Amino acid sequence: MKILFAGPSLPDAAALRQDGIEARPPAAHGDVLAAVRAGATAIGLVDGNFEHVAPVWHKEILHALEAGVTVFGAASMGALRAAECDGFGMIGIGRIYEDYAAGRRVDDADVALLHGPAELGYPALSLPMVNVDATLDRLAASRRLGDQDIARLREAARALFYKDRTWPAILDRTGSGGDNRRQLLQLFHAEAVNQKRQDALALLRALTDFRPQGPAKRGDWTFRVTTLWRTASDQPRTQ
Repeated sequence: MKILFAGPSLPDAAALRQDGIEARPPAAHGDVLAAVRAGATAIGLVDGNFEHVAPVWHKEILHALEAGVTVFGAASMGALRAAECDGFGMIGIGRIYEDYAAGRRVDDADVALLHGPAELGYPALSLPMVNVDATLDRLAASRRLGDQDIARLREAARALFYKDRTWPAILDRTGSGGDNRRQLLQLFHAEAVNQKRQDALALLRALTDFRPQGPAKRGDWTFRVTTLWRTASDQPRTQ
């Protein structure tokens, strides 16, 4: 059994997945452990909860790897955890993971966004910084905007709290108005890059194609059953 944790990065995960993959909501603390106990052979971590509940614990991922479960990560919480745990065997996928793993990106909030409930398909109410960067990179490569404009927009976007970050809010900080503002908004929407979705789709393809080939664990390390682990794992979460 393969288990995929996805939400706002891939709201249609349940419709896109193939047989043999179970789609679950964004993971929180204890959910990866529950997936291992449910018999998962591979886990795809895309989205995770973090603000009002404890996030996915690194120790859960190490436990999964020690148990022989392959763990993929991409796009959002998955990219963060993969960059932190790839030395132990977690497999990171996509540009966002690569940027964190290489140190080109360091702020966890770059993948965060405000969104609506699962019942409405996790509608995005703000822009994650990773998507802003990908869109501005496209506009820079196509020379639709000059370097100074790109730098000013990027700086304005990064200065905003993740829940407040939208294209209109970014333009407010740069002082853009009138016809120029309308043209820029049209340009942003026409050329928007949803990097989180692209990376999540790449993970889904990898999870679909996955066939066990060897141990998931990488490196010479031993999983330590600490007192904290015993306490946390005594009450496993269920989906």
